[in-house]
Amino acid sequence: MKKFLFLVLSVFVWTNAMPQEQLTPLEMEVKAEAGDAEAQSKYGLRLLQQGKTEEGLLWLGKAAEQGNSEAQYYIGAHYYNKKDYKEAVKWYRKAAELGFALAQNDLGKCYENGQGVSQDYKEAVKWIRKAAELGVALAQYNLGLYYKNSQGVPQDYAEAVKWYRKAAEQGFARAQNDLGLCYSNGQGVSQDYKEAVKWFRKAAEQGFAPAQYNLGLHYTNGQGIPQDYAEAVKWYRKAAEQGLTQAQFNLGLHYTNGQGVSQNYPLAAMWYQKAAEQGFAPAQTNLALCYEKGKGIPQNYTEAAMWNQKAAEQGDALAQFNLGVSYIEGRGVLKNYSLAVKWFRKSAEQGNVEAQVNLAMCYEKGIGLSQNYSEAVKWYREAAKQGNAIAQTKLKELGFME
Repeated sequence: MKKFLFLVLSVFVWTNAMPQEQLTPLEMEVKAEAGDAEAQSKYGLRLLQQGKTEEGLLWLGKAAEQGNSEAQYYIGAHYYNKKDYKEAVKWYRKAAELGFALAQNDLGKCYENGQGVSQDYKEAVKWIRKAAELGVALAQYNLGLYYKNSQGVPQDYAEAVKWYRKAAEQGFARAQNDLGLCYSNGQGVSQDYKEAVKWFRKAAEQGFAPAQYNLGLHYTNGQGIPQDYAEAVKWYRKAAEQGLTQAQFNLGLHYTNGQGVSQNYPLAAMWYQKAAEQGFAPAQTNLALCYEKGKGIPQNYTEAAMWNQKAAEQGDALAQFNLGVSYIEGRGVLKNYSLAVKWFRKSAEQGNVEAQVNLAMCYEKGIGLSQNYSEAVKWYREAAKQGNAIAQTKLKELGFME
């Protein structure tokens, strides 16, 4: 089964920075009117959350003028969500310079993404490190990503693991998943599938789809846990139902092969279709095969060719070969030997042995291009190196088999 490990990209998130003092709305308003900056901030935020934007910003502004960093941060977050990044950066910076950790993280993300400021990974690292050192899990995770991806700091997997772990131990699902990936791949730590499974499970149980997929993958491959196709299917399904394409594809494979579930071609085709419609090339190729063979769905050569075309254009070697066959045979498309050769070549150059043999035959017989025995022998040899019996026989017939 094809292995796909999933890397999660960083995202911008803002949440309440700290627990709010339990005050009734009236008490909060009274304190705010009396000039209490913290009450003004909380009251303003409450109004914002109720959709009273103008009033909410007014009260947040009063608190911000008194140096309340929480209010400054939420004003920044408001402008960020309005895509006024310059104004967002202005307010994030005020709060960040006062030590407000979430503002430090989000100012760092603005530098990372070039939002409201020129893109500058070193500045991003500087601000996110400050937030990470104050214990913000999101910032710890983001700092780990910078070390992994060599953004603003030299690549250092051990440092990435260090910061992922800090965030993971706080229950941050994305960090738990990426820490699991580090253990699975032996990056920054010794390879340890059991430890990988431990962290994938923690994130998976929080409903994090990539971790559910990765946990399923380890059950499929028997890495760190006994091989268990039923458990693999269980976790793939959870991720697939959240729309994760790799999980949908793998779930389709399990239904195709009857691993962990009863063999069921209609359900296999259904899951391939879901992933294919999201542009996942391996699923497009498998869906095309379902249409080609009439497995789980009515046979339809036109649909098969269409899905092979989509996957072939993404560089899927099997789809390129299958599309070439469709053009040779005029199945689902009009016969076109030149296009057949084009797709055989693309697939052959990626090492697909059947495409290499077919391309060689086209050169040998002058199908779709000028006859060229030298090129035919070249591609037969490539296929023969992979042990293809047809290619080996052809080379003997042509007198070129050593």
